[in-house]
Amino acid sequence: MENESYVNSVIKKHLETKLNELGDFTWAYVVLSKNNMSISAHATNYPAKWVEHYQENNLHFTDPVVITALNRLTPFSWNEKIALADQSLFLSIFEKTKIYGYTFVLHDYKKNLVTLSFIINPDKREETERSINLHKGTLDLLLASVHEEYLALISLAQKNASHLVNENIFTPRENEILYWASVGKTYSETGTILGIKTTTVKFHMSNIVKKLGVTNARHAVRLGIELHLVRPVS
Repeated sequence: MENESYVNSVIKKHLETKLNELGDFTWAYVVLSKNNMSISAHATNYPAKWVEHYQENNLHFTDPVVITALNRLTPFSWNEKIALADQSLFLSIFEKTKIYGYTFVLHDYKKNLVTLSFIINPDKREETERSINLHKGTLDLLLASVHEEYLALISLAQKNASHLVNENIFTPRENEILYWASVGKTYSETGTILGIKTTTVKFHMSNIVKKLGVTNARHAVRLGIELHLVRPVS
């Protein structure tokens, strides 16, 4: 944890220095493992209250920006279908009527999804978007260089903890239940296959739903498939 905090602070200082040369931005650098969609690192000047809310509620599993970035190689602006997850708290902080943004994307050789996102203040939308478009190439290179620095720091600071990146967020039993649900099995059929009670299947599915930060099992299965979290059962 101490090493992670140190790495995040170094990356944040690097980004602050470079971005301050280009303009006044509200930004977030995030590294997510595509193996299990856990957040490996983040550096941001987003409001601390919102960051805490985002992490506590696992909003990255349902964040349209993250889901869009998984399928992109090029930068993209946000629209009605791509908006910051849970805008309500962010809006209450800034007292705005609409959140705009722009995200740069990188997929590295360690199977990480890396994003550098910018919140665009509606009052300064034209000015900020002009600055982002003007420096698009520079920002793309900045993301690559900062992430290269992050990987080097992690390699030095966490050699003995690299196995954590590949750890699944689900228990073996939860993975079995998510798998059978993903191939269309009912709770009863899954219970018969695994030799457990239907109520036990429902209990584990409830835990899966909570871990993914969604509201029901159907949504959990869809996200599990979309985010490649379903593991084959041997």
